[in-house]
Amino acid sequence: MPKTSTTTEVASQYAAQVAGDLERNAREQERIGADIATLQEKLTALQHDHSVLVNIQQALASTVPAPATESTTVPSPRKKTAAEPVGGRRSRAEKTTASRGRAAAKKPVAKKSRATKAAGKAAVKSDAPTLVELVRRHLAAQSDPRSAAEVTAGLNQAHPDRAVQTTVVRNTLEGLVAKQHAQRTKQGSSVYYTATGGPEPVAASEATAQAEKSK
Repeated sequence: MPKTSTTTEVASQYAAQVAGDLERNAREQERIGADIATLQEKLTALQHDHSVLVNIQQALASTVPAPATESTTVPSPRKKTAAEPVGGRRSRAEKTTASRGRAAAKKPVAKKSRATKAAGKAAVKSDAPTLVELVRRHLAAQSDPRSAAEVTAGLNQAHPDRAVQTTVVRNTLEGLVAKQHAQRTKQGSSVYYTATGGPEPVAASEATAQAEKSK
């Protein structure tokens, strides 16, 4: 093979390789340039957020009061210590007298509150009728049999302060049936109750309560 053709072939190979390297270099520059632009945008956004957060922190710091220091409370015990050699015994005597006075003042209040509570409970016990009496009176005043739910509704309407529940009323009605003060009848799946005797007079119940109270 002639020398000239060999040189030409090698030169063409190098030229092709250099052209490929130039193309790859250009593409890499474009990619890195795009990455740099993206990172620059992120950096600019972070710098903006940083400045905003610094401004907010400064604004909050100006509104929050400074924490209280203990320097204002230090002179107080020092003054007491300096005055104790002169009037120490007198201050202790005054403290003892004051504590006794407070204890003496608290005792009557405690006794008075206990007496008031006891009087209130006694008044409730003596004046308010029991649930058994209320259920029996209500049932005796009805002309038709009543269910436990109907008796509960009637008692809550007549005595809203009692807040009677249906379960308690049903148990009370069963107790009256056991004592033969009421009669139970069943209609299908429902149970109805009827009083077997008339309602107890109010005066008689009050006399009974007074007799039990005197005992």
